[in-house]
Amino acid sequence: MISSPVLRAGRDADAAGFIALMSACWLEYPGCVVDIDGEAPELHALASYFAKCGGTLWAAEQNGQVVGMIGTRPLADGAWELCKVYAYPDQRGTGLAQALVDAADAHARAHGATEMKLWSDTRFDRAHRFYEKLGYVRAGAIRVLDDLSHSLEFGYARPLTGSVVRSLDAAAAASAVPGLRRLGLGMDAVWRAVATDVALGKCAMLVVWIDGAIGGAAVLDFPVPHRAEVRILQTQAGSDAGAALLHEAGRRTSALLTARVRMGAAESLYRAAGWCEAGRVPGHDRAEDDTPQDVIWFYRAAA
Repeated sequence: MISSPVLRAGRDADAAGFIALMSACWLEYPGCVVDIDGEAPELHALASYFAKCGGTLWAAEQNGQVVGMIGTRPLADGAWELCKVYAYPDQRGTGLAQALVDAADAHARAHGATEMKLWSDTRFDRAHRFYEKLGYVRAGAIRVLDDLSHSLEFGYARPLTGSVVRSLDAAAAASAVPGLRRLGLGMDAVWRAVATDVALGKCAMLVVWIDGAIGGAAVLDFPVPHRAEVRILQTQAGSDAGAALLHEAGRRTSALLTARVRMGAAESLYRAAGWCEAGRVPGHDRAEDDTPQDVIWFYRAAA
């Protein structure tokens, strides 16, 4: 009988299992070379390696075999790094990877972490999709490793605690699409177009994380000098994400802020955030039930 994987503390004695697992995952991708003794000797005593740098290691065991692993360690300024995230192909889609990440997140939070970072080889596209669904976005320049695999690595980051708003560059904006998809807004094509506009300097994109999960995003256009217009404001229902995005929009720009808003919940959000009504067009838009709906123009002077 095949039992479900069990998460436990990783041990130095798991070396053979860790090496087999990491090697199998690496060799799924062309051009990846595995040289444990030359390039990853820490795998021979991986639990001790993480303990020495203040981190910790987990193994997922199934019927006596290591089938998954993850490690995490502190960096600086409240950031922790997610490391050595691997699972065998038959474990993918089972929830094991999510359980491993949840364990690492909980440990890091308990030790004061405010942000999680990671590096992932540019060839590991399956891993990128997984991280992006969790709310990670591209961060910083590509890292070049002088190794046998000629590795290039993407950096990823994700705020872990509290309400955090960040302005994204083009790469980060494109990588945020899977995380925004989890809001159930059905706007993938819109967000991809926004990422292109960010790259062209046509707009700014703000994303808010609430305790580690993407809670919404705002897009600011700059149609004329000294004025910014909120083109898109989409948030998770019932959260404080909208207020956080509007606050950060006001803090980040020296321009007059304007927005075209339908009556309803969005109207209340702007009023609560201190925006003023500049005028309205009765019956300009249609609600989902096709009834006429007023459109209101709001403005707010820059902070």
